[in-house]
Amino acid sequence: FLHVDPELTLAQAAAADARIAEGTAGPLTGVPIAHKDIFVTRGWRTTAGSKMLANYVSPFDATVVERFNNAGMVTLGKVNLDEFAMGSSNENSAFAPVHNPWDAKAVPGGSSGGSAAAIAARLAPAATATDT
Repeated sequence: FLHVDPELTLAQAAAADARIAEGTAGPLTGVPIAHKDIFVTRGWRTTAGSKMLANYVSPFDATVVERFNNAGMVTLGKVNLDEFAMGSSNENSAFAPVHNPWDAKAVPGGSSGGSAAAIAARLAPAATATDT
């Protein structure tokens, strides 16, 4: 993960718990998700894998993030990627390469290798990704 925010994650988890208690939960309520750091996420740092955006915090959510939030999913954090999603191995992030959790001699693919590695390592059951 490039960025985690326990307070935001716990707030989303509490909201999911409330929906479940109220009986208004949908099928994705409470399911943890990691977001590829290319997707702007309100209140979270979004870097697109570039130091140029190292301190950017978006005032709004990308559509995919908004839809998963509305479904009650809980954001665990933002995962690494090739800088600006321009790569195929995840070795070109300004914040260090992503490693394959199953084979240190292999790459996790890219540019969504952070998403793939998080799922493969069982850090998250779901993650957003792109095809660029």
